[in-house]
Amino acid sequence: MAFSMLQLFLLGALGPRLVEEPGITPGLLGLTTTVGFGTAALLSPLGGRTVDRVGPRRSLVLLLLVSAAALALIGAAPGAGALLGAVALGGVPQALANPATNKAVLALVPPARRGAVTGLKQSGVQLGAFAAGLPLAALAGGLGWRGAVWTASGAALLTAVWALRALPADPPAPQTPPVRASFVPRGTAAWLAGFSLFLGAGIASVNTYLALYGVRGLGMGPAVAGGLVAVLGVAGVLGRVGWSKAARPGRAEWLPGLLACGAVGAAALLAGGLWARPLVWAGAVAVGVFAVSGNAVSMVLVLQRSAAGRAGQDSALVAAGFFAGFAVGPPLFGLLAQSGRYGAGWLLVAVEFAAAGAVAFLWAVRDRRPGRGAAA
Repeated sequence: MAFSMLQLFLLGALGPRLVEEPGITPGLLGLTTTVGFGTAALLSPLGGRTVDRVGPRRSLVLLLLVSAAALALIGAAPGAGALLGAVALGGVPQALANPATNKAVLALVPPARRGAVTGLKQSGVQLGAFAAGLPLAALAGGLGWRGAVWTASGAALLTAVWALRALPADPPAPQTPPVRASFVPRGTAAWLAGFSLFLGAGIASVNTYLALYGVRGLGMGPAVAGGLVAVLGVAGVLGRVGWSKAARPGRAEWLPGLLACGAVGAAALLAGGLWARPLVWAGAVAVGVFAVSGNAVSMVLVLQRSAAGRAGQDSALVAAGFFAGFAVGPPLFGLLAQSGRYGAGWLLVAVEFAAAGAVAFLWAVRDRRPGRGAAA
């Protein structure tokens, strides 16, 4: 999970160094996120079907190998066009990550422990944020941003070898005719996809522009600003593990809306950094605890509600909504960042989180009506 989205966090944490390159502007930085996650959103329904057919181990090894290739190409990109092409390739592991890891959890973990384990594996994404914001950002100070990205590529390749040796073999492919891939989420998956769309738009804007905001909006050095991403990552790890453990049936349905409300407050704290700089650190922690954790809870709900044999596709469709939000959010924020209007940018993020909360609460209320339950 850490490697599936590492390129996003690296582009954000190294953003202050990247925009010093010819032809790379704050607006282009947002476009890289759009390209990567737009690709992931388009491929996610097929990715879910692929995982259901070939099994989690093969899918995870493929994910890591493609991650390594994408990171290597990002580090070697001579200009904006090549950079965008490499980022598009990085959308493939993003499309595979949630279906593959969720299928692994269903296959290997007893039902009583699935919530906690799902939170732990979702926290891997935030482990990637920590790695990008602290050790890799610090490494970029000595080796340059390309050297830091190539180091991440090598680590992904080593992890692919480990996954091939350590994970149990996949079961034989089913002999029944393949079920036609669904590109339209239904029931609970549809509501969670809508929630994830707005949540992803806000989170992606934070991930992409937080370090640049620290440098250009608050006058921090690049290494200190990268620390904001690392702090967000640590808070996200703790939040995803903790909230996923709490997401038991009967309670889990209300958590997405509550977490979205906390995320609105987190966006306000980030904006408050313009007047009192320490607030930006509190805002980074709050984004990790509330906004980032909302995605982990939505995946717990997918595992609780999916019909037999549908976990891969339902996970992929919810992830597609999340990735679509990642594709849309940063370019909108980038238009404001281009002119230095970061306060307006954080207001936009607060509105996106509020919309996610509205969708989540509406679904939770409908879900409590008699006769709906898991089919809602």
